Amino acid sequence: MTSSSRLSNEAFDHQHLWHPYTSMSHPLPSYEVSSAKGATITLKSGAQLIDGMSSWWAVIHGYRNPRLDKVAHQQIDTVSHVMFGGLTHEPAIKLGRQLVDMLPAPLEKVFIADSGSVSVEVAIKMALQYWLAQSRPEKSKLLTIKGGYHGDTFKAMSVCDPENGMHSFFNKAIATQIFADAPELTPDDEWDENSGQQLTLWFEQFHKELAAVILEPIVQGAGGMRFYHPNYLKLIRALCDKYEVLLIADEIATGFGRTGRLFACEHAEVTPDIICLGKALTGGYMTLAATVTTAKVAETIGQGPAGGALMHGPTFMGNPLACAVASESLAIISEGNWQQQVSTIEKHLKEKLLPLNELSSVREARVFGAIGVLEMEQTIDVAEAQRLFIKRGVWIRPFGRLLYIMPPYIISEQELSTLCSAMADYAKSV
Repeated sequence: MTSSSRLSNEAFDHQHLWHPYTSMSHPLPSYEVSSAKGATITLKSGAQLIDGMSSWWAVIHGYRNPRLDKVAHQQIDTVSHVMFGGLTHEPAIKLGRQLVDMLPAPLEKVFIADSGSVSVEVAIKMALQYWLAQSRPEKSKLLTIKGGYHGDTFKAMSVCDPENGMHSFFNKAIATQIFADAPELTPDDEWDENSGQQLTLWFEQFHKELAAVILEPIVQGAGGMRFYHPNYLKLIRALCDKYEVLLIADEIATGFGRTGRLFACEHAEVTPDIICLGKALTGGYMTLAATVTTAKVAETIGQGPAGGALMHGPTFMGNPLACAVASESLAIISEGNWQQQVSTIEKHLKEKLLPLNELSSVREARVFGAIGVLEMEQTIDVAEAQRLFIKRGVWIRPFGRLLYIMPPYIISEQELSTLCSAMADYAKSV
């Protein structure tokens, strides 16, 4: 047994704490945070960093938001957690009402989960149980598009990119799904009707065994930060309707305004049968997610095996503390300021980042909503890049060849300029 008390925080963290996607043998550096407020993270060293990541795209209202802080404190004084099995509470009911009001009809049946990956697992279970309830167990496969990312749990991994994704070495242990080529046309391209030929053939060939299509609408996030044409999503909706296949929209990263619409599906004027929400749901305060479906799906499941029960029930499902904060986060969103905030961020990102397409080190600069991406020609040395960014007073975490930012909506224009300048200088230096 080691004596942890003899180790500094930095040494203990380095030797004992596993960080995301990091080796314990050769871990990336981790910087200790002492506080955060607005769009600024303050390190224990005293360094102040403008946050370009919204803590993995979740902290849209900024850190230490007074309204979210107040609600969290109030809820702790009432009840922070109680099991959702056989019990209910006002924060969950209020949050459910808000989600039903925000989402397009007929999405109205709400499963409040505890993380994005779990919401995807629940969505897939809904789809499978939907067909089981109709005595069609052969419809058990999922179709998705290459370049996607849906989480780190096993069923979610099965619909992440099978070749270039971060889970490829698990391929022999996870279910084999059906993958269509990633869309090539961007939202700025003119639509070509031939773009959907392969997808149409896939539906014709596999529809009898397909339970659902799952995809990230318009924006593929952690799989590559790619943006695709809305008509592709329209085509998928039409094919799902024609061939009796459910459509699952993973809006965990895109939901609540990030793309310039409240939900990314709105760019294609499409409503899925099941939608997955998370990340910004609580304004990044704590983990919470939701899977929302239609009455048709829910009632069909209710006629199936296991007494019609949906076979999932996380311990922290419907956590009152998280629900209360999420409810206030949605109240802030409902006030509508995010629309101008995201529009302003998008305009600034286009002005500052798109000219970098001229650099030989940049394969492509692209912007969509409050998302700015520099896809570099070479893989980025993350540890070195982060050291350089911290010296510049910004927090940006690249991955692979992607240098990108998804800042909090409340970021100031000056703070955003500092982030963009740091990205530009890095791109010019490599």
